[in-house]
Amino acid sequence: MDTRVSLQPAYVLHTRPFQNTSLLIDFFTTDYGRLRAIAKGARSAKSKYRSLLQLFQPLLISYSGRGEVKTVSSIESSHGAIHLQADRLFSGLYINELLTRLLHLHVEHHELFNNYQEVLVGLQGELSIELVLRKFELNLLAELGYAINLESDCCQHEPLDAKCMYKFIPDVGFDPITSPPGQSEALNLFSGTDLIALREFKLENEDTAKSAKRLLRLALNAHLGEKPLNSRKLFVTTS
Repeated sequence: MDTRVSLQPAYVLHTRPFQNTSLLIDFFTTDYGRLRAIAKGARSAKSKYRSLLQLFQPLLISYSGRGEVKTVSSIESSHGAIHLQADRLFSGLYINELLTRLLHLHVEHHELFNNYQEVLVGLQGELSIELVLRKFELNLLAELGYAINLESDCCQHEPLDAKCMYKFIPDVGFDPITSPPGQSEALNLFSGTDLIALREFKLENEDTAKSAKRLLRLALNAHLGEKPLNSRKLFVTTS
């Protein structure tokens, strides 16, 4: 059955050349989640789509097609583009790569789409990058069914204690440490104080912010697989 969709709110997540002058594009849409479509002739100098198919540009796209990969029939600008620079640009690229890697095609994520828009606005403003990214990562994991329980441990289901240390087990939760951990477990250990701070989104302390970043990286890596994220290399290069 041929699918035809008109004026769907969308953002470009990733593009790559296709055939001579076209683009194969991963969009993030409000009603259909991640969508892959071909924009014919979009790389041509005369293409009316060329200036619109930019990252962080709110779009209205129309498309059709029978298979998994659709064909773009029209593209319109919805609002003014979000302009990001330096680390805020790299953060936007990082979020786009997460969505491209983790979202299945044609699965609606309406709330996550709204979160994505909020993140772009936050990155364009003066909000803390660390706070914006950690909130989105937590929302993304929850949307995918891998929410991190920052309320209680995974064994006795007792409230997290600021005085305790916990071992994080991806997709399981926090296991209270009752004996001295081995050296190999250090990466997975977190203080109750830092976990509670993340729960309350209080990341002003540098060590707490680093701990939250380490935790979310462990949680996401469990689903990203062995292939590293290209966008993370940008932060290493500029640090």
